[in-house]
Amino acid sequence: TGYQRRVHGDLVEMSKRRPNVVPIVADARNPKAYRMLVPMVDTIFMDVAQPDQARILALNAKYYLKVDGNFMISIKAPCIDSTVEASVVFALEVEKMKAELLKPKEQITLEPFERDHAVVIGVYRPTAKSKK
Repeated sequence: TGYQRRVHGDLVEMSKRRPNVVPIVADARNPKAYRMLVPMVDTIFMDVAQPDQARILALNAKYYLKVDGNFMISIKAPCIDSTVEASVVFALEVEKMKAELLKPKEQITLEPFERDHAVVIGVYRPTAKSKK
């Protein structure tokens, strides 16, 4: 859509001024496709509107995120399951993350700005040092 093209364009332009930002405007479900472009990273920010958002995050973390690396994921409850309460969807997604060595540290709902959206921030494969 036009909105997506503008947002992607904004991200690409911002990354030109910030060499530590690598924008990936690709299918996040296939991280092998962009493996040659992206080194191991300290942080992943993921904003995908897919029913398997937690799985996509875990897959990308396995390829790119350093041990003790940080992640931030925007969860859109209606994209995952519109038949249950958003809080239930958020809790289920957090459990999926935990099963994939992603340790959520904080969850923030985006109400009143975005209905049924939350951001989860955490650490990938935390070591004893990062658990403190």
